[in-house]
Amino acid sequence: MGCIGHSLVSLRIFGDALRPVEITRMLGCEPTQAEYKGEEIHGRSTGRVRIARTGSWRLQAERREPEDLNGQIEEILGKLTADLDVWAGIGQRYRVDLFCGLFMATSNDGMSLAPASLLALGQRGIELALDIYDAGDNR
Repeated sequence: MGCIGHSLVSLRIFGDALRPVEITRMLGCEPTQAEYKGEEIHGRSTGRVRIARTGSWRLQAERREPEDLNGQIEEILGKLTADLDVWAGIGQRYRVDLFCGLFMATSNDGMSLAPASLLALGQRGIELALDIYDAGDNR
């Protein structure tokens, strides 16, 4: 079994009442992207305008090639508060996940997560979301 070709990872927090400045203050880090519900969002490449359906706060890790999901989890969580009470409060009010795009290099690639990564996500109430792309998919 080969290694996953590359990985993209983002911590995402969503909620209709979400105020990005509040999440930034609570977590102690500026987001990569954030928006308020109802905000006009202008597409970078298309120029199209859309309205944000909900509020969001997102922090993206650097792309890793080959995949290094454990390193990306450490990169993201290392920038944020370790206070589990803060995380519990966020989790009670908002939907929190770690969205992972895994791009296979061959038809039978694999990966694993370290116990420390799983524990860190679980302690913070962060759902793990995996999108796995076949080697034949366009990237």
